Amino acid sequence: MRRFWRTTRFRVALTAFLASIIALTVVSAWLVLDAQNRLGSGAAQVARERATAVVQVLNTGAAPADLRLLVQASIYEVTTQTGERVASCPGLRFGTIIPDGDFGYGDSVQNLKPGAVDLARQESVGCGSALGEDPERNGLRLHVAATVSGDSKYRVYGAAIVDESGQAALDAVRTTLLAGVPVIALLIGAIAWFAVRRSLRPVEVIRSEVAEIGAHDLSRRVPAPDSADEIAKLAETMNTMLGRLDTAVTRQSRFTSDASHELRTPLASLRTQLEVLLAHPDRLDWREACRNALLDVTRLQDLVGDLVLLGKLDNAGPERLAPVRLSEVVESCLSGRQGVRAEIAGDPTVLGNRGRLERLLRNLVDNAQRHTRTGVGVAVSTVDGFGVLTVTDDGPGIPAADRERVFDRFVRLDDGRARDDGGAGLGLAIVAEIAQAHGGTVEIADHDGGARFVVRLPSAEA
Repeated sequence: MRRFWRTTRFRVALTAFLASIIALTVVSAWLVLDAQNRLGSGAAQVARERATAVVQVLNTGAAPADLRLLVQASIYEVTTQTGERVASCPGLRFGTIIPDGDFGYGDSVQNLKPGAVDLARQESVGCGSALGEDPERNGLRLHVAATVSGDSKYRVYGAAIVDESGQAALDAVRTTLLAGVPVIALLIGAIAWFAVRRSLRPVEVIRSEVAEIGAHDLSRRVPAPDSADEIAKLAETMNTMLGRLDTAVTRQSRFTSDASHELRTPLASLRTQLEVLLAHPDRLDWREACRNALLDVTRLQDLVGDLVLLGKLDNAGPERLAPVRLSEVVESCLSGRQGVRAEIAGDPTVLGNRGRLERLLRNLVDNAQRHTRTGVGVAVSTVDGFGVLTVTDDGPGIPAADRERVFDRFVRLDDGRARDDGGAGLGLAIVAEIAQAHGGTVEIADHDGGARFVVRLPSAEA
């Protein structure tokens, strides 16, 4: 039950119910009060007109006792300045239409108790039609307007009752709203419940599918609804994420398998040499054996270093990049190298990590030197707002079909170019990762008589 109260369906339905009942209550109360005020304003206007009519009659010199004959269908009361009643319509058994029993200019409300009106009195003859259906039994709610005669001798009070038919209609509306507002709000809440339940049905299907997808079954995808709403976008995003996870897991699995294979080879060679040396110390040249073991250790060290660097590149977040002059990168990498010629056309500056850029160029030059016949050329230039590094050799070249594949990890081609001395196939993969981390690209361009690697990096001035 506790889980039910915390569901989205219940919370949305409860919110819709509360919002509806508050909004409907406010609107209904405003409508009823506005209608009531309109009825009251109409009665107050009639009361002022009746008071004015009595004053006009008194201003002609008529006596208060003559008002019964001169003013018909009107409710009024006339007193002296001392409060003595000299004329009234209707006749009252007790009480007065004067609010609070005292004089005050303007409009006010006075409630007469049931039985206060005496229709049998002579005073009630002229105002019976203005008293409503049964004033003796029901009492009267009067809107009273107070003023004085022109000679200030009399205080005049005109009164009117609210339109009974209008008040009855308003009371009926009030009763209907009191009963109807909760029912309508409950209906809105129920509609919201079923609407949310229907809308979340695809989400439940997506959740169930994701719950069944394990780490070894990332090829599955969640069903996407035909609608173009947010849930369809969620399904699309989930499928995109699953695709990335599938690619990443497959790549990691292949990387782990290849790495273990590459590490196993030098380790096995090293162990074999050491075992033979220990078993036959008098038959082997220990210096040569140690030299071979050192080569295997160096190969292991280089391989582990490459793996660590690739791991850092895979998991690295945004780096702090600084302006780096490509000419300085070339000079640092080529210092002390033989058979490498540099050609610098301009001096482009890029935003990057100088150490990583030096590693990029060093891997390209090492790869070119392993396969060149006569020498390696390195060129620096600026093309269309990019700093361009070009490394060219005159070796056997790379077939067009393999120019994308050589940048994958642990890829070594079967031709003569790939027969290097201990390379694990990570050098060019590192080049591609570093270029991508700097917002650039690396590709193999067409070149007669060798291979040409072209790296494009965004210029710092762009």
